[in-house]
Amino acid sequence: MNVADVRKAITRAHHEEWARVVASLTRRFGDLDVAEEAAAEAFATAVERWPTDGVPPNPGAWLTTTANRKAIDRMRRENKRDDRQKEAQLLYDDDPPEPLYAIDDDRLRLIFTCCHPALAMQTRVALTLRMVAGLTVPEIARAFLVQEARIPYRVPSAEEFPARVSGVLAVLFLVFNEGYLATGPDTDPVRHDLTAEAIRLTRLIRALMPQDGEVAGLLALMLLIEARRTARVTASGELVTLDEQDRGAWDAALIAEGHRLVRERLAAGVAPGRYQILAAINAVHTSARDIRDTDWSQVLALYDQLVHLDPSPIIALNRAVAVAELDGPEVALAAVDRLADKLAGYHAYHAVRADLLRRLGRSQKSRAAYDKAIELAGNTAETASLTRRRDQLG
Repeated sequence: MNVADVRKAITRAHHEEWARVVASLTRRFGDLDVAEEAAAEAFATAVERWPTDGVPPNPGAWLTTTANRKAIDRMRRENKRDDRQKEAQLLYDDDPPEPLYAIDDDRLRLIFTCCHPALAMQTRVALTLRMVAGLTVPEIARAFLVQEARIPYRVPSAEEFPARVSGVLAVLFLVFNEGYLATGPDTDPVRHDLTAEAIRLTRLIRALMPQDGEVAGLLALMLLIEARRTARVTASGELVTLDEQDRGAWDAALIAEGHRLVRERLAAGVAPGRYQILAAINAVHTSARDIRDTDWSQVLALYDQLVHLDPSPIIALNRAVAVAELDGPEVALAAVDRLADKLAGYHAYHAVRADLLRRLGRSQKSRAAYDKAIELAGNTAETASLTRRRDQLG
């Protein structure tokens, strides 16, 4: 294997194994900082040794073993407390006894740790993206990763789940969205590794808390969005909006599962939460064989219900899209313009305005709105789509 191939193997291992190694070490040593530093040292060792020794058959196992040794060596060197020294001795056992946790998955335990309620949501998302999704510091923005984010490694008990789970769900949805519309000029427009991991972890929470409606709602929402992934971006890397997507390319199995979860929540007879309503909206969209068959009155009714739970300007913006289909673009534009002060820096606000202005025949104003949306868009696929639509204006 030549040097270039080894570098590719190391890059692939970092992409695939970083989160697994960090999660494993965090569980064992109870310290996020120790785990991350030991993992980094293990990858540095791989860079030194793999070009001469060759890439091991199981890179993940090699990295985990090396990182464990690095962590133990570090703890021994520090030798600050006798109990640390004893702990390091015990860790040399091939299979040391481990405590029984309510959560069996290393990464899910790490997410519950990253979502400590004492941390701001921004910091929770940053920690999760860094520790669990393996994103680099530049990818998440250095400002998120403040030193004050150090927290004790203690996974909540099953009794504590209800108080902690809402924050975990919020973070998982944000991780999913980062994969769905990944940011950065050199980033793939859709990162399936992030969306798949967010879904996998949400499934685990669903198994732990099968009666929680919002857990089921978030899982359904993710599945119905993920079902459209292959139809969402063209071969040239351009975003395909819902009205232009090839619905025959949608994943029928994921849609069926998402619809089943939505129906189960409706049958429960319990007032739905935010994720359940969002899932129901997506169920309406994915039930239509053609964009013209969409039940927009049902979509609008669901948004009206959602506004009572989440009166955010982004929800109001999405509601306006449904209004445009029922009452026309003029009425919708008036509703959108009322959000100008709150959403001036949000690219989707300008994209919606541009489309409404286009439908009203106001090409010059539509072009200006598209220019602003393009300026603010952080995803290459969205930028390409917006540029095409702007250039199609008369």
